Amino acid sequence: MANSAQAKKRARQAIKRRAHNVSLRSKLRTAVKSVRKAIESSNKVAAKDLFNGAASTVDSIAGKGIIHKNKAARYKSRLAAAIKLMH
Repeated sequence: MANSAQAKKRARQAIKRRAHNVSLRSKLRTAVKSVRKAIESSNKVAAKDLFNGAASTVDSIAGKGIIHKNKAARYKSRLAAAIKLMH
């Protein structure tokens, strides 16, 4: 348990920051899931549209340091490849 005022404040800040990061990570997963769902339903037009939004979300979250930039690139690359394989 935090004893000093500084440690108590840092604990409060960590709780707030964690809640914010969790919500951003959830937003990321939802965006990626929506693209995957469009790919599974063989709707290439919708998948491309959703991919553009998801790529923006992935880049934004990587820029904030929630996920690593290489992980963001991997997400986008795999989704783009899956869309490209659609016919």
